[in-house]
Amino acid sequence: MNVAIVKYNAGNICSVVNAMKRLGVEPLVTDDPEKLMAADRVIFPGQGEASCTMAYLRERGLDEVIRSLKQPVLGICIGMQLMCSHSEEGDTECLGIFDANVKRFQPLCHEDKVPQMGWNTIVDTRSQLFKGFHQPEFVYFVHSYYVPLNEHTAACTEYTRPYSSALHKDNFYATQFHPEKSGKVGERILQNFLDLTP
Repeated sequence: MNVAIVKYNAGNICSVVNAMKRLGVEPLVTDDPEKLMAADRVIFPGQGEASCTMAYLRERGLDEVIRSLKQPVLGICIGMQLMCSHSEEGDTECLGIFDANVKRFQPLCHEDKVPQMGWNTIVDTRSQLFKGFHQPEFVYFVHSYYVPLNEHTAACTEYTRPYSSALHKDNFYATQFHPEKSGKVGERILQNFLDLTP
């Protein structure tokens, strides 16, 4: 299977490459529009800051490329946030694939830490990404911003409030958590992504 990972100014891409290799896939890391459009699957991962990242994507025309993709696409962490309409981080206009806005966590008590960092559960899963899931599962998060519950919510998590830990619309899928760092549960999610019927 031809899997392309979007190359841009983001961290954490190496761990996604390694996760794909563990599943027997040798991914291509590229910012070439033709190679992205020709791939069977595209992954848009990363860690970074929203406004700088969107500026980088726009300078290279990658924003239009990502919006135009017809094959299954998986956004991870900031990849999910940038697939939304707007982010409070840097007051950033994003890709607009999901009609939802990204907001910063506001601690409700002294114990609430921002960013949320560590393991938390995903519940109310609905999408082929979570095929075979029948109970809450623990996955790994690192983020200061979140997407509220909305019509595209495909999984929920609670941290200071319930929020969207996954989104799905048409051929676009996204997770706020890092499946590549979430052990066997994350591996199953990535395999489900590879097994999707376009």
